[in-house]
Amino acid sequence: MTISTSMLRGLLSLAAVAALAACAPSHDQQVARGAYLVKVVGCSDCHTPGGLTPKPDMTRFLGGSDADFLLPGLGVFTPPNLTPDKATGLGTWTTAQIAAAVTTGVTPSGRTLSPAMPWPDFANLSKEDATDIALYLQSLPAVSHAVPGPAATRACVDKALECIVQREPAPH
Repeated sequence: MTISTSMLRGLLSLAAVAALAACAPSHDQQVARGAYLVKVVGCSDCHTPGGLTPKPDMTRFLGGSDADFLLPGLGVFTPPNLTPDKATGLGTWTTAQIAAAVTTGVTPSGRTLSPAMPWPDFANLSKEDATDIALYLQSLPAVSHAVPGPAATRACVDKALECIVQREPAPH
């Protein structure tokens, strides 16, 4: 049996596609990579209640802050719930929408994220890393914790350019 050049190319192409597919990370590997990245970039510092204190509430990990970021002239911002809770978190967002918000600073509704969110730094993430972060966030247990939305600005103490104010924790 003779194999034509075009048949040989086709077989080689199929073999290359199969080899690439075998190298692609599994969903579990992507989630594990996302967990690593979330820890390295410190998402829990701002997005976990008590994350800016020595005793974060790990029962509400990434469930939204209990501190407000006051940016005079811009407003008051509270780091939101990043868990997949449908009512108070990212539960209605797609993987692509989460990855886009992390890297572009724009939510699915078109709202620009607070300047306190370092999305300009995260814009340098690869598409794969941003996707892995999103997959990890979607894998978390849902935490029902609504945080206040952006609000009108108020003055910081001593004319500071930015301040963080700890709110009283809500009963849970």
